Amino acid sequence: MARFLERARKHDSHIRDYPSLHRWSVEHSDAFWELWLEASEIIYHGDTSPPRLGMSTKLGGHFFPGVTLNFAENLLRHQDDSPAIHGLSECREDQILTHRDLFDQVRRFQKTLLDLGVVAGDRVAGILPNIPEAVVAMLAVTSLGAIWSSCSPDFGTQGVLKRFAQIQPKLLVTADGYRYGNKDFSCHGKLSEIAADLSSVQAVILIDYLPTETATLTLPMPVLSWEQAMQGGDGHSMRFVQLPFNHPLYILYSSGTTGVPKCIVHGAGGTLLQHAKEMILHSDLRPSDNILYFTTCGWMMWNWLVSGLYAGAAITVFDGSPAYPEVDAFWAAVARKKVTHVGTSPKYIGSCRGSVTPREKFDLSALRVVLSTGAPLLAEDFDWIYSEVSPDVLLASISGGTDIISCFMLGNPLLPVIRGEIQAAGLGMDIAAYNDRDEAVFGARGELVCRRPFPSMPIAFWDDPGDAKYRRAYFRKGDGVWYHGDYVSLTQSQGDCGGVVVFGRSDATLNPGGVRIGTAEIYSLVETIPWVQDSIVVGQPYAGDVRIILFLQLVSGKDLSPERIAEVKKLIRRQASPRHVPALILATPAIPYTLSGKKVELAVREVLAGDDPANTEALANPEALAHFRDRPELVEGC
Repeated sequence: MARFLERARKHDSHIRDYPSLHRWSVEHSDAFWELWLEASEIIYHGDTSPPRLGMSTKLGGHFFPGVTLNFAENLLRHQDDSPAIHGLSECREDQILTHRDLFDQVRRFQKTLLDLGVVAGDRVAGILPNIPEAVVAMLAVTSLGAIWSSCSPDFGTQGVLKRFAQIQPKLLVTADGYRYGNKDFSCHGKLSEIAADLSSVQAVILIDYLPTETATLTLPMPVLSWEQAMQGGDGHSMRFVQLPFNHPLYILYSSGTTGVPKCIVHGAGGTLLQHAKEMILHSDLRPSDNILYFTTCGWMMWNWLVSGLYAGAAITVFDGSPAYPEVDAFWAAVARKKVTHVGTSPKYIGSCRGSVTPREKFDLSALRVVLSTGAPLLAEDFDWIYSEVSPDVLLASISGGTDIISCFMLGNPLLPVIRGEIQAAGLGMDIAAYNDRDEAVFGARGELVCRRPFPSMPIAFWDDPGDAKYRRAYFRKGDGVWYHGDYVSLTQSQGDCGGVVVFGRSDATLNPGGVRIGTAEIYSLVETIPWVQDSIVVGQPYAGDVRIILFLQLVSGKDLSPERIAEVKKLIRRQASPRHVPALILATPAIPYTLSGKKVELAVREVLAGDDPANTEALANPEALAHFRDRPELVEGC
């Protein structure tokens, strides 16, 4: 970061520290992104001028129209014998792939993709644990200009189909199951149901991952084993298809709060440019480093983690429970693999706080940076990291999202860490907190906005003619400002670039453990139960995290017995994922609705917090809110 600051000073002599560098990066954003493209040494072809097409639109997909590149080529540019991937798993012994090994495996898998007819623009979907094969498959897919999209194997059948059915993948790469907390979960039944409904899939590549799974999987399309997919590459020369800067790279998904999840399309160049900035500058990631982020293939942090390869660092992919066999098992892995950059969630940090002391039990001398995201990091968690993990690390709370596949605010090695705050806005990210009058405020809670375009904005939503859904999602005011949906406060403790305090989502999205969950995904399951008349689900702040509370309005004459609660949890776990399972399921005699027939999760959430909801005149049955007030089951631990 310091070296880049000196480089930028040649463009503006007023740059002297990070706040002035950030100010220049947003006031002269085109010059900044062009400078970073050159400084990052990204492999590209063509002309960087103009950096952006016009000012008439704020949507993504308009950066560097004269540039072509290949995402996989850039991540595979380090072809030496240093470690590229460390694989840690409850199912296997530790694995190590060098950069040379990784290149060779991608080359072999690419040949199979070509044999199966995969070309630029095709979609390839993964239902995979966080294992090295997922990285190999993604890089091979994107080397050809095809589009990668993935879910984790704990997604239920409907959770997968609601996503992949929209994008019609040509190929499915999957594992036969997974292990979590020493419990095995077969995916055979789920895969049979998914394959039957995804008529676009022409072949399946199956990874034999779960040691206890011995049955043969029979599907209506050809099934190749991973070993077969890796055998055909002898004599094949790697291809890197050069495509426009904004060619589609990934399809990620919104939480599904208001219905079917939206398919968010991210471009290759914008993702790479932003991730390189965040890894190399903000996280100080170097070629000799090893970065581990606890994530799944269904969360954008997996895509972020994999980009660590661009910096020449090793990435550690961790599959399984971070708390098995002991709550500090994750820290044991950090020490064993000499991890320099570790990422986790406030929920896991909170579970460690008061119960373990990693610095006394493990050698964490290699650790330089601790990253946290998914929810606001409590001030007490800052204290615990510095007292019980290491007094010398950069503790970088980061915040952004699936929508931008990156961060608005994150760490900075040139700035002090302020307890309870995110250090600073990212370079090129013109963030502000807007009050109800759309005025930027400091030291007061407001909605997070970004007032200038940036390269990692989505290039589109899938199947969204005229970008109508896209504009409604982020540009609802029509003023060219990105409205993100988080409540934040800019404190100015670091100057006009931050710090930032995040208070949580401003919409109805659930965020337990940092995993975004849409209420509609739960409603679509619960309301199929014959004895359930209606339901409403909200997130409640609890023990430094968010817990899911599900209220059920029962059919007349029915009661909410322990057996029925278990039935609901089992259904949600099987059809959605374990992360969707509510912490509490409670009965209520009525569900509040608006006059237009919409459930009012936000009003219920406000009542649970002891507040009086605004605009109750818009409710068809405002008296229903009384059933959620002063309930003793919800008080403990809040």
